[in-house]
Amino acid sequence: MGVAFVTGGTGFVGRNLIEFLLAEDWQVVALHRRTSNTRPLDLPGVKLVEGSITDPQSLLKSMPERVDVVFHLAASTNMWSPRNLQQTEVNVDGTRNVVVAALQRQAGRFIHVSSITAFGFHRERITEQTPSNAADSWINYMRTKRLGELEVIQAVERGLDAVVVNPASILGPYDRRNWGGIVRQIARGDIPGLPSGEGSFCHVHSVVQALIAAFKQGGCGKRYLLGGADATYLELAAEVGTLLERRVPQKAMPDWLLRSVARAFLWMSYLSRKEPSLTPEKVAYGTNRLVCSSEKAVRELDYRPVSLKEMLADCIRWLQAEKLL
Repeated sequence: MGVAFVTGGTGFVGRNLIEFLLAEDWQVVALHRRTSNTRPLDLPGVKLVEGSITDPQSLLKSMPERVDVVFHLAASTNMWSPRNLQQTEVNVDGTRNVVVAALQRQAGRFIHVSSITAFGFHRERITEQTPSNAADSWINYMRTKRLGELEVIQAVERGLDAVVVNPASILGPYDRRNWGGIVRQIARGDIPGLPSGEGSFCHVHSVVQALIAAFKQGGCGKRYLLGGADATYLELAAEVGTLLERRVPQKAMPDWLLRSVARAFLWMSYLSRKEPSLTPEKVAYGTNRLVCSSEKAVRELDYRPVSLKEMLADCIRWLQAEKLL
């Protein structure tokens, strides 16, 4: 097919994307940090290049001239305020650096993987026309994902052929820490409680197929939301409990209690200098509603949402195969 430059290739979504690209006979140049575990990407058709999106010179050195497409996945999902500055450097400054490199290297297309969180919290279902309030959010992840998007959108006016994709919560193989971490907690029977919120969920395979479709047929300057299955976090846990034959909480923990515990944990973390298991940011995400429509992606990218059960079953099969359950 061509040559794809991928940032964040060693991550959960990146590993899946690279496998799908190789299946379509792409050549992949995967940027990785010096400390990253690159063994899963030691595959025919993948060229590993060391660098960082926070280092403009390493980006220019690593990105091929006139590369067919740049898939920008690298991001910080930090939810602990002492690391906010580092997160801003990655999500905002880093995205700006990748955009500048893509313009200088005359990349054919730029696919920016953002997040539903770039819209901010909304009580109603989010669509591509929903105004974002995330730039003013007190949650740094939400704010920086929006500001990173704006770097890409503004670059379109400078000639960058870019498409923005906003996945909701992603489930599937290669996830051992995010939702996969919740699955592991349920499997061990040590999940203390669940928040009251609700979200949209999407299968990682559907997401990476949509990213490739965005390169082939997405509109320049357009954005696409990727959701599919809507569920409360209690409903998600109940499905996991059914698949694993484990008991799960039947009621959500009170929001006020979670907020109080998170504040206490945050103050203790200032002394320990260790990230706590619960933070005010995590509580905010867990007690709000983040659901979206995928109609535009279905119509224009042939996006294929799948059931929550199928997503979780694939995630569990991979965790079991890796002996992580």
